[in-house]
Amino acid sequence: MEKNNYIYIDANSRVPKYKQVIDSILGNITKGNLEIGEKLPSINEVSEEYLLSRDTVEKAYGMLKEQNIIVSVKGKGFYISKTDLSIKVNILFLINKLSTYKMRIFNSFVKTIGSYANVDLVIYHCEPSVFKSILSKKKSQYDYYAIMPHFKNDDLQHMVCTDDILKAIQEIPDEKLILIDRNVRTLSKKSGRIYQDFTNDIYNALTSGFEKLKKYKKIVLVYPNKAVYPYPKGIVTGFKKFCVQHDMDYEVLDKIYDSMDLQPKDLYIIIEENDLVSLVKQSRDCGYKLGEDLGIISYNDTPLKELLGITVVSTNFIKMGKEAANMILDNKRINIKNEFNFIDRFSV
Repeated sequence: MEKNNYIYIDANSRVPKYKQVIDSILGNITKGNLEIGEKLPSINEVSEEYLLSRDTVEKAYGMLKEQNIIVSVKGKGFYISKTDLSIKVNILFLINKLSTYKMRIFNSFVKTIGSYANVDLVIYHCEPSVFKSILSKKKSQYDYYAIMPHFKNDDLQHMVCTDDILKAIQEIPDEKLILIDRNVRTLSKKSGRIYQDFTNDIYNALTSGFEKLKKYKKIVLVYPNKAVYPYPKGIVTGFKKFCVQHDMDYEVLDKIYDSMDLQPKDLYIIIEENDLVSLVKQSRDCGYKLGEDLGIISYNDTPLKELLGITVVSTNFIKMGKEAANMILDNKRINIKNEFNFIDRFSV
């Protein structure tokens, strides 16, 4: 083919230009127009021919190189090295539990990755031994590893990463590792990570909503002290810090009990869904109106909570998955604390 027929750019399309370059080359490979060993136009040639920035073309060529579809030969240029496009990058997505929130992260990740890779979802149920066994068996089978490192001890409480857990993770090369949801500071900073800061996140979120919260006489955090899938203890630490610094009466319960002694002007922060359902039912039985007589804040947002008008404090799960995928697509390993917000609705 003539060089100017390799690539088609639609200036009116909302598809990023680097993606159009990639799609053009892949399309020509699929049609049989490009064969192994065939030379591609240089970055400068593509940039000048299509009025694209060098960064745009470099990004496109770089992503094609990551997929081993093209190779660069020093002093000579870029050449087609693979025409079997059914062979993709393989990613292991290792999560601690199968929940609505985790699946929103996973689905966002897969949607962003698109056809670039095959993504295998594996769940280790917060069990350190299962986690280590999975990594031991699969440590050389994948091009990338996206890991959510949350673990429980024998008392069903959230725990820090032990030395043997850290050792298992450290066997993954930094350039292949993306940590999601939890920051493990003792691991190399060269790996990618997008995480929550559980202590400061809830403290800052509640502080941002203080003008709405100060009308309540007491704040009750319902934090499961023991759970099959335990929550980070930093949530309790950040909650207590907020209450102390704002001189608010508070209490920490491990669950919503039957026949709770609900008092007017109490505000509840609920973590688990079943506790939220129980509290809403009991408040209705008492004739309390949410946001006036009784306040409710739920931890972690869902579309249903938005529909029902439940105020939440929550990270942005969709953004978390998207940013993790982009680290792979852009071949950049960065450290990002994900956004965490107080989302005011009708229940406070």
